[in-house]
Amino acid sequence: MSQRLDYYNASPEAAKKYLEFNQLLHKKPFLAEVGHLVTLRASQLNGCAFCVDMHVKEAKIHGERELRLHHVAVWRESPLFTPRERAALEWTEALTHLPPHGVPDAVFDRVRAQLSDGDLADLSFLIVAINGWNRLSVAFQAVPGSADKLYGLDKAGLS
Repeated sequence: MSQRLDYYNASPEAAKKYLEFNQLLHKKPFLAEVGHLVTLRASQLNGCAFCVDMHVKEAKIHGERELRLHHVAVWRESPLFTPRERAALEWTEALTHLPPHGVPDAVFDRVRAQLSDGDLADLSFLIVAINGWNRLSVAFQAVPGSADKLYGLDKAGLS
């Protein structure tokens, strides 16, 4: 399997700005805490093999426990996540698979009970960002693991 198009090199100015946006978000304290879980969950929902591969490796490099990574797909049933992490994962699912009439008030209220305005806004921007990356990678068939050396993901010790 090979990638259909190297979208980063085909549109370098847009790709660079989008990457800068993404990097800005990961500097936010709350997103440093939950970002790997959120990007992994959105990537799972979107069926993006490249991004699932990347975010598992990034999370491992940043010290995330492997069992928690396995449990992201079943976070609702798992006892391994804090209330704030659960709120972030619920919001990720709601924004990744938007219901026909928007996010229900009950979902918003549960999430808002755990997160500040700033954290919720930052989280929402991160979800927008990962959904965009997922769509690019799925559309152009980015090959899982193909950028490991470039991104330093080979340090994860996963192959």
